[in-house]
Amino acid sequence: MIAIVITVMVVLLLLGFPLKVPLLAGALTLLFLELPFLDASSLVRQMISGITPVVLSAVPLFILAADLMTRGRTSRSLLDLVSATLGHLRGGLPITAAVSCALFGAVSGSTQATVVAMGTPLRPRLLQAGYRDSFTLALIVNASDVALLIPPSIGMIVYGVVAGVSVGELFIAGILPGVMVVALFSVWCYIYSRWHRIPTEPRAPWSERLLALRKALLPLGFPVIVVGGIYAGLFTPTEAAAMAVLYAAILELGIYRTLGLRDLLEVARSTGVVTAVVFILVASGQAFAYTISFAQIPQELIAPLVGAVGHNPELALLAIAVIYFIGCMFLDPVVVILIVTPLLAPLVTATGLDPVLVGVVVVLQAAIGSATPPFGCDLFTAMAVFRRPYTEVIRGTPPFIMILLLATLLLIYFPSIALLLRDLAFGY
Repeated sequence: MIAIVITVMVVLLLLGFPLKVPLLAGALTLLFLELPFLDASSLVRQMISGITPVVLSAVPLFILAADLMTRGRTSRSLLDLVSATLGHLRGGLPITAAVSCALFGAVSGSTQATVVAMGTPLRPRLLQAGYRDSFTLALIVNASDVALLIPPSIGMIVYGVVAGVSVGELFIAGILPGVMVVALFSVWCYIYSRWHRIPTEPRAPWSERLLALRKALLPLGFPVIVVGGIYAGLFTPTEAAAMAVLYAAILELGIYRTLGLRDLLEVARSTGVVTAVVFILVASGQAFAYTISFAQIPQELIAPLVGAVGHNPELALLAIAVIYFIGCMFLDPVVVILIVTPLLAPLVTATGLDPVLVGVVVVLQAAIGSATPPFGCDLFTAMAVFRRPYTEVIRGTPPFIMILLLATLLLIYFPSIALLLRDLAFGY
């Protein structure tokens, strides 16, 4: 039965159907062949229940805030600040790109919005400075994926809903791993620049740095509102998302006046389309998870793995990371989280792993998968935005993928990297 379900889903994927179709087809195949006693209407009820958790309302709010900031002045202000501060260092320009993408990710929560907002102004500057286009594209794509780790993160929201884990705890736990990844990327940028003898940028005078800081003070309020509000217990993740939208609207419409009412209509349309895609996937994933759980498939698949890893939490977490890494190479990370998380829940319970630590490792694999051939979604975003061929976009990715895999190992064997701030914030 498992083989039949997998075959149906793979064939539909190869035929080019949207991902929601294989998910629902797999659920219906199980329902009619293995669970005929179940009413088909139960799938509809499960789909509705899958998108009813209140925390999911944060998803369209963060998407809306990201869209407002991408079209406004926020991204430029953050880029100017980092460039004025770090641009004169060896490898300062690519380090600026990595830090800027992380900062905008901490503001927007969207990898693809970060590729567009930060990559568009950064790529010409990197090319003019002498960096190869393959390195430039790989840097922008992979640094943008840090947005999945640093809150707000749509991937963390989806994982928290599916796994029943506190989204607030996931947000806080993702901060230090995100900073670690940016630091590792910065080291590689320094090595690359030194190896290729790329000259440094002139040092910005203090007057220019202070001016850039003054212009970026208001955009830097976004992470303060989201992370600080959750950390201090003032907001839930959903309330923090609503505050982010209000703050973005005040900045871009009232203070900067970069957007008008006509722009708001386009922003609303774009947000609606992206939100619909995410929610349809979540609903379809819930239906699929319901049927495979009812058919006892997770127990059949995971039992040998539980027996193999025993009670070794590091080995179990490594196995989980490998499974998600491979899955995210071929499918959208949200879909992988929806499908695989229910399957691996027994393994997490059996080995006593901290579900927040598991969530951070899972989201890191989603970040890797978003930029990993053959089907990383941000690779195709970069192809569309920069109009470069697929082979050129992926050529410079291996060093960054190796860095992200190193970060995964560090999280597995030094879990305090992820759990330290969580423990401090929530009193563990």
